[in-house]
Amino acid sequence: MANKPADSERPGRIKQLRMVAQIIKKANPKGMPIVYASALATLVVFIVVGLVTGLLWQLIILGVMVALTVGLLVFGQLAQRAQYSMLDGQPGAAAAILQSMRGNWQVTPAVAVTRDQDVVHRAVGYPGIVLVSEGPGPRVQRMLVAEKKRVQRVAIDVPVYDIQCGDGDGQVPIKKLQRHLMKLPRNLKKEAVSEVNYRLKALPQTLPVPKGPMPKGARMPRGKMR
Repeated sequence: MANKPADSERPGRIKQLRMVAQIIKKANPKGMPIVYASALATLVVFIVVGLVTGLLWQLIILGVMVALTVGLLVFGQLAQRAQYSMLDGQPGAAAAILQSMRGNWQVTPAVAVTRDQDVVHRAVGYPGIVLVSEGPGPRVQRMLVAEKKRVQRVAIDVPVYDIQCGDGDGQVPIKKLQRHLMKLPRNLKKEAVSEVNYRLKALPQTLPVPKGPMPKGARMPRGKMR
């Protein structure tokens, strides 16, 4: 009876790995052969060393474990690249990257949106407050400046970083966004991260202005627009 929960989880994990493998194959047809080749090459090295040193069986056992580890590492890297290639150019791609990051990151997608679908996402972590935009540089820069002033009203003395995500000049490509964020300095402690995020939630969310004429009799919501 005690083994049933573990046994029931196993098919789900295998199915998940197969799904990720299909994603890798779709993004890069050579991806899975690279995974197999890296694991096999590692095992071959251990076998050769075992034949030379006379410790064949010991090194085969060790080589199998190391080969599996190497294969999984390569598999993970290729899966991440496949994810980036699928997200690249899609609306909300930056938010998806922010929400998939490990660590104490509290993400609020689309804190500011325009009628042109330019968007700013907010993340609070050890570096402080990070604003990440999606859209053409000249347009989103104004959004970032406005949102930065807005959050500084309640987050005094907290570092605020603004990042433009995209392929334009001065922007951070989607595949480098996570690495860029991880390089930011750690300015806050864990307790401060939660406190800052709590204060930011009190801010009213800006709403996008719809395109075209406003319907007859419609009113703009009060207390929402800034």
